[in-house]
Amino acid sequence: MCSQALQHPVVTRFAPSPTGRMHAGNIFSYLYAWLFTKRHGGKVLLRIEDLDNTRSRASYADQIKQDFEMLGLYWDGEVLIQSQRNEAYTKAFETLKQLGLTYPCFCTRADIHAASAPHAGEQLVYPGTCALLTPSQQSARLQELGQEGRSPSVRIKIGSETIGFHDLLQGEQSYSCKDECGDFVIRRSDGGYAYQLAVVVDDAEQDVNLVVRGADLLASTPMQIYLQQLLGLGQPSYAHVPLICTQDGRRIAKRDHDASLDELLSQYKTIEGVLGHIAYITGLIESDQAMSAQDLLKSAHLSAVEGVRKIPWR
Repeated sequence: MCSQALQHPVVTRFAPSPTGRMHAGNIFSYLYAWLFTKRHGGKVLLRIEDLDNTRSRASYADQIKQDFEMLGLYWDGEVLIQSQRNEAYTKAFETLKQLGLTYPCFCTRADIHAASAPHAGEQLVYPGTCALLTPSQQSARLQELGQEGRSPSVRIKIGSETIGFHDLLQGEQSYSCKDECGDFVIRRSDGGYAYQLAVVVDDAEQDVNLVVRGADLLASTPMQIYLQQLLGLGQPSYAHVPLICTQDGRRIAKRDHDASLDELLSQYKTIEGVLGHIAYITGLIESDQAMSAQDLLKSAHLSAVEGVRKIPWR
């Protein structure tokens, strides 16, 4: 990884969602973040991203912490819990609202899927349907929703700017905000704050200056930079690691139980066996051998994944 754009001392974060057990893909992402940061003498913070109140469980959060400790991927300092940070998100939301850049969105998921074009993988680009509503039309729709016991989501207007940044692993990136991002949600219809807003506020609160995460989140970065600019927050460096995928190219997720930590331990017998195999298939080490996180800290070839977007699980 190129280090010339890094800020020092390096501060990064683990940011798991407590919706299930860790799997090979996110273990690799966290391992890479830990190895790189510790080689630079930096700090790794832990944030529990539990804004999805329908799927998040405290028991999963506890298990994730135990998994990190078992993997030898220790964090520094206190744990930040997103569900306890509503006041900070509300403050940022009100700032954006005062800028006149927000509007209510009455579209359902079905509406959005029907009217939007997919871009950058799973991401849909919202066509701005509700941005065209007049104040009287908005009032009428709000009244209709209120009678149904529902609320609109809130989107932020995005202009025709191009946002570019240098990703430390994936190189130069450039996104047309209008065509590749679209107006995106910052508060959900259930009243909860959306990932894009929360993560920006939390990175600033924790003084995070390096974000290491999977390449599936690369397309989220221009949205987050846009919010950082509007809120007057510093911009971290970004490094998007390759995704570990199934043989047919689909990203490994929590539904892939054969790549869960429990299954990996069943197959590779020890934590060192699991870490060594993940390091081997991603190119960090040259042979498939059991290695601890501390062993990998000394010997892993972190530059092996530069420019790589996907790695098949084997």
